[in-house]
Amino acid sequence: MNSLPKLGMASSMRSLLSDPSRYLQSFRVFLAKSTEHQCMQEFVERQLPGVLASIGHGKPAINILSVGGGAGEIDLQILSAVQARYPGVTINNEVVEPSAEQILKYKERVAATSNLENVKFTWHKETAYEYESRMNAEKKSKKWDFIHMIQMLYYVKDVPATIQYFHSLLEAQAKLLIIVVSENSGWETLWKKYGSSLPLDDLCTYVSSADIKRMLDSAGLKYQLHELPSNMDITCCFTEGDKDGELLLDFLTETLDFSKTAPPELKHQITEELKKPGCSEKRNGKVLFNNNLSAIVIEP
Repeated sequence: MNSLPKLGMASSMRSLLSDPSRYLQSFRVFLAKSTEHQCMQEFVERQLPGVLASIGHGKPAINILSVGGGAGEIDLQILSAVQARYPGVTINNEVVEPSAEQILKYKERVAATSNLENVKFTWHKETAYEYESRMNAEKKSKKWDFIHMIQMLYYVKDVPATIQYFHSLLEAQAKLLIIVVSENSGWETLWKKYGSSLPLDDLCTYVSSADIKRMLDSAGLKYQLHELPSNMDITCCFTEGDKDGELLLDFLTETLDFSKTAPPELKHQITEELKKPGCSEKRNGKVLFNNNLSAIVIEP
């Protein structure tokens, strides 16, 4: 960690997560400007079938737990891969997602999708931690054939404990899939350098594949790693007053109204950093941020 001066932490900077609707707005711009979902889709089509090969062996039903399922775009692609691998088998798909707005979108998406007759959906409007607490209170520990946590470990208070808890719920042939930003991404560069100057508090922690690998190694867990190349067009971030640019800067820094509340010096440093090779490359007059992800498949 570079020990930069705590630039203006006394300023009015607040975590983006303190305003859920602004967070969702900025997240949507991020999805529109990045290849985030395309690169995950490619992983689901190419690598996931191999991962799924063991999970449903001879089972009448396959139990899947989606932790932080969001609006379900990737979940439905995963389900379609499971259906292709195990035709006609009943799938129980439970979703843990704290945002009511995202759950609503997920339900709408399910309603508009055909071929889901053999899938039973259950939604739990709660965080991963609330799910764990509820299960412990009910003295339940339901076992799962496949658990996935896609781009959500930034929002849990204790990452190693969360991984260990959900890992403990795996059946003998099951798999736990974690997708986070890669240690070879622009996120790693940006956050390692400026994270300490941003209002992360306890709503959000910075985790990359490097941190997850360290945690898994120290817990003695076996895993495979797949790199998923991705980028995001951040050209609009450098146009003063551009609405999408402001939302993207919020998303990149996890800061609410970053352009308006960040101290001028910090704003200048971060916008300069975003143009550098450690974060981005310039191509055809665009600035493309390195949004590479890592998919980590953990054995039971």
